[in-house]
Amino acid sequence: MRIGFIGLGKMGSAMARNLLRAGHQVAAYNRSREKAEALASEGARAADSPADACRDSQAVMTMLADDRAVEQIVFGENGVASALAGGAVHISSSTIGTALARRLAAEHALRGQGYLSAPVFGRPEAAQSRKLIVVVAGPSELVELCRPLFDAIGRQTSVAGAEPWQANAVKLCGNFMLASMIESFGEAYATLRKADVDPHVFLEIVNSLFASPVYGNYGRIIADEQFSPAGFALKLGLKDMRLALETAEECAAPMPLASLIRDHFLSAMAQGQAELDWSSMARVLARNAGL
Repeated sequence: MRIGFIGLGKMGSAMARNLLRAGHQVAAYNRSREKAEALASEGARAADSPADACRDSQAVMTMLADDRAVEQIVFGENGVASALAGGAVHISSSTIGTALARRLAAEHALRGQGYLSAPVFGRPEAAQSRKLIVVVAGPSELVELCRPLFDAIGRQTSVAGAEPWQANAVKLCGNFMLASMIESFGEAYATLRKADVDPHVFLEIVNSLFASPVYGNYGRIIADEQFSPAGFALKLGLKDMRLALETAEECAAPMPLASLIRDHFLSAMAQGQAELDWSSMARVLARNAGL
């Protein structure tokens, strides 16, 4: 397929690269042009604007940091909404709020364009090795049309529903579960360190109990305090907890643990941890324990 790809951070660059490797034609755009030019050396076309990335594209994928960035790229001057051809599809893989997802679906429908929400689970190394989990929602015919793109970037594609915003709800709840695991490790490690028990010993036991690569990976990162460079910045974790709580309020579903975790992320931000990995939230729990 002819694909426009917008947003070439750690995740986006890896995803666009895997689309190229799968034989798709990719027009890549990023605000800092050198990232697009790096992909151009591998066969992509470096686009000059979001609108240019849409030119002749059957689908345009966006992988951006937050709601504001998506709004600027889609609705701004030379944006996706004004440039995407009728019948072409915007696939948003960004972690955004459900309200924005509904706005995107409505705006694209008014313009005769397709829209899918397709956020992904996985850190940059998973994106590089094509091991992302893709969660997609939207009209079934568009999901099937774009399935080759999802197969090119991930190891599993799950369909959350017929309304695009449902995929965003899944993503936000999934990130809440991951943040809850970070909270649990942080609390447990703080207690064990005060009990003079090596957290790595505890991690061996946890790995036997849960046999989960996610537990193993985050448990090691937190035990080693390996928070830089960030695979997922803490400031984005705070953003996701805020969006998860907004979704919970929409659905009249209390999430008291999400509120606690949001506050712990906010404490970490106040201590200058915004650009560290979100697992560095464990430092808040260590400080609370007097460590």
